[in-house]
Amino acid sequence: MEIGIDSFAKKTQTNEGGTVQDDARAMSELIERIVHADKVGLDVFGLGEHHREEFLDSAAHNILSAAAAKTENIRLTSAVAVISAMDPVRLFQNYATLDLISNGRAEIVAGRGSFTEAFPLFGLDFNDYDDLYAEKLDLLLRIRDENKVTWSGKFRPPLENQTVYPRPLQDKMPVWVGVGGTPASFVRAGALGLPLMVAVIGGETHRFRPLIDLYYEAAEKAGHDKSSLKVGLHSLGFVANSKEEAIERYYPGYRIWFNQIGKERGWPPVTMERFEQQIGDLGAYVIGGPEEVAEKLLRHSEALGGISRFTFQIDNAGLTHEDLLETYSLIGEKVKPLVLNNL
Repeated sequence: MEIGIDSFAKKTQTNEGGTVQDDARAMSELIERIVHADKVGLDVFGLGEHHREEFLDSAAHNILSAAAAKTENIRLTSAVAVISAMDPVRLFQNYATLDLISNGRAEIVAGRGSFTEAFPLFGLDFNDYDDLYAEKLDLLLRIRDENKVTWSGKFRPPLENQTVYPRPLQDKMPVWVGVGGTPASFVRAGALGLPLMVAVIGGETHRFRPLIDLYYEAAEKAGHDKSSLKVGLHSLGFVANSKEEAIERYYPGYRIWFNQIGKERGWPPVTMERFEQQIGDLGAYVIGGPEEVAEKLLRHSEALGGISRFTFQIDNAGLTHEDLLETYSLIGEKVKPLVLNNL
């Protein structure tokens, strides 16, 4: 199992109504954390895509390219690239360039995203949500797999026997499909034979097993070898020296942020009771000391039929730069060896 970090490049705000971190400093510290993740042996670092004041990841490939020049081994990926709202030609060019800078460490996780602000920003009709995603994913894969592309669709001008440059260093730069809970998305990924990244942001993780089974069934029907497929899992998490310490440090900022987002989405207020359910044995959140976290990752993997990659989403809880560096170290130096050695 590969273990890594996903970040939304969120600016730190440690109290309600408090001062928000300076953008330039936040960016510098983010790149420092990616470098640190590489040094402590983490396998992958992903950056999301948002177009909101709280986040600095609207051009994730630029941040990843800056980090690529300072790292050696860690794989660098979108998490996710909101492909519905962008031109697949430019997306491919951006990550092919990253692949060259990083000496073959770039990946794309293409998804719909859980925020909708990109659609009005780029003049897109949200009613075309599904069609945009399907068409643009198709074009991205055609560009990756074919040197000369002839293609036409509804939402961009056609291509006629064109090659998109630069070409990446990797023969076939990995493209994952990022999914939430929509069955059609699991089926689509399986039919295409693409690796699957499942974002579980609440509830019980094992409830995704039937959807993952759909993914494998669709892949088999399309003639893909199961051994070539991968399933990854993305969840909220935090590691400290003990579970008690992890809760004490993580919960206050988590409560602030999820109450803020909850007001936008009509969610109930955060309570410690609900939080404790999420960090329990079956809950989605992976929070605790190194041994507890490693055990939970192995339980999640068994419940879902085996996962190839797990990424922690950590920086939405008002944690300081120092907090994040420390938890990266614990994940890379303690959690990862425990998981790889099966405790």
